[in-house]
Amino acid sequence: MRAQDSATGYGTIAVGGGTETVATSATAPAPTAGTAQAAATTQAPTAGSTPTDGTALGTGPASGRATPGTAPYAPQHSPKAPVRRGTLLASLGVVAFSLTFPSTAWGLESFGPWSLVALRSTLAALIAGCFLLAVRAPVPERRHWAGLAVVAGGVVVGFPLLTTLALQTSTTSHAAVVVGLLPLTTAVLGSLRTGERPSRTFWVAALAGAAVVIGFTVQQSGGALTSGDLYLFGALLVCAAGYTEGGRLARVMPGWQVIGWALMLCLPFAVAGSAVALPLEPVRLSAHGVLGLVWVAAGSTFFGLYVWYKGMAGIGVPRASQLQLAQPLLTLAWSVLLLGEEVSAAAPLAAVAVLVCIAATQRTGRRRAPRPLPAGETGPVRS
Repeated sequence: MRAQDSATGYGTIAVGGGTETVATSATAPAPTAGTAQAAATTQAPTAGSTPTDGTALGTGPASGRATPGTAPYAPQHSPKAPVRRGTLLASLGVVAFSLTFPSTAWGLESFGPWSLVALRSTLAALIAGCFLLAVRAPVPERRHWAGLAVVAGGVVVGFPLLTTLALQTSTTSHAAVVVGLLPLTTAVLGSLRTGERPSRTFWVAALAGAAVVIGFTVQQSGGALTSGDLYLFGALLVCAAGYTEGGRLARVMPGWQVIGWALMLCLPFAVAGSAVALPLEPVRLSAHGVLGLVWVAAGSTFFGLYVWYKGMAGIGVPRASQLQLAQPLLTLAWSVLLLGEEVSAAAPLAAVAVLVCIAATQRTGRRRAPRPLPAGETGPVRS
């Protein structure tokens, strides 16, 4: 019989569409009862060595198995590539989130706050459901549903509802205060939840960036506190919890499925909320109102959280959270362009200071690796 060009494993060769077990050496006899144990413990040739039959042994690029006559194959991946990719994805999420407040302000032109949040969650859940069905995504294991409930309560319902209520009495610049505090809060909760321990330099840069953002946004709003502040602080806490839990889950399942299943978990409540709120709140359809609703549903809630959790899984919760230091400044820029709000000349200076802090947090390390994943979980998972 003639062996084909590719081997199916050490000690086997492909023959006529099947496999036949052979001895390691071309001249060695078939193993007997006395030699079976020795043959079973024979180690595979290492890269660069020559088997006993004189053929060079390599690794096939397609199957990943050893094939005679090919050079050893060891794919090289830059260790910085996943970090850069994760940073890019998380940054896209920040850009999507920065449009949330202006889009919500537009949506409030047509819908009441409860109707807007319910419709937002319903549309986002329908989009996520279509994607989950299209790829036949497996249903998460039972142990993950508690974490998905935290994500749903924090970023799908809690943050949108509380910030929408706050924007009824607060301007977008004043509401940006909560976004200035969100990275620091997320980093703290992330450290407690995942076991990551950022360095002292990381915390100094994070606190400095948060101080710049808070000082700038408070100065922009005149330092006045409104009745919406309680909503904003509540939104800060629930969103940080949702981000942290979502970042942990994104290590064991694709990031877009984290937000997808969280949205599906909220779908029955969102539909019921829409049915109750729409008849009770006035509806005045306009182009701005409809566009705002579409963006907060498809852009902020689905796309934004999809790339955010995927990026967070690649670079870690504390580091990803610091990218959000740029979000208030981006929100102010969108507020000028879309809502006609005025921004002082201090904006460029604050922007430069925040970007310096972001650069510092991205270059710092961690004191300790994240805690091991629970038994049965593997990660990170890429999609």
